[in-house]
Amino acid sequence: MRAMVLAAGLGTRLRPLTNDRPKALVEIGGRTLLELTLTRLASSGVREVIINVHHFADLVIQYLKTKNNFGLQVEISREELLLDTGGGLKKAAWFFLRDPSHLDEPFLLHNVDVVSTIDFHRVLSFHNEHRALATLAVQERESSRYLLFDDKGELSGRRIGRDQEPEIVRPASNLQALAFSGIHLISPRLLAGMTEEGVFSIIATYLRLAGQGEKILAFRANEYYWRDLGKLDDLRQAEQDFSK
Repeated sequence: MRAMVLAAGLGTRLRPLTNDRPKALVEIGGRTLLELTLTRLASSGVREVIINVHHFADLVIQYLKTKNNFGLQVEISREELLLDTGGGLKKAAWFFLRDPSHLDEPFLLHNVDVVSTIDFHRVLSFHNEHRALATLAVQERESSRYLLFDDKGELSGRRIGRDQEPEIVRPASNLQALAFSGIHLISPRLLAGMTEEGVFSIIATYLRLAGQGEKILAFRANEYYWRDLGKLDDLRQAEQDFSK
């Protein structure tokens, strides 16, 4: 299995830690977020990874060299302008299309600032079983933004904030609001369908494709540990969790 790690963000919510380093090199218990992500991917059978970089990009590249890429085959996608999740993946699409023998092999897209025990093999099995275009690991938890899924687990819209009207792309009854984990399993054929240009969120692509009838599915990950590490308080809590 191959993967992309989204590591280009500025990490503004982690300042002052990110004043002199990228978010990917912020540490929990002496281990960087990038190390935690890459070693998790490697333990799940991932061997080839592309990482997008922007903020203090050279520090990430040098760090990987000193760590021998944690035993992985690593490529770098340098972004002179931050492209967001969709734009970043589109720029790196060549990595997943260069080998014709792997064009039917789904790949992982993983935020560098999340930690979890989500079983990637179960996500892959679910994705393949349902022949999804993309499978999103989601949970029932409090969030400032939700993805909306119908009773078949297909993406149908999103809601941002408590008071805003939801954006519905596939009318359905009994929509359930679920929080996205930042972990996706994607079929390479999605890449050809990314018609958006420049800076854009991959969620915008998912919503457009779902509205066109493509199968963007929810993988329910309630049973797993998960934490976003975008804020200092989250880092401190994760350190406590890891020390138990």
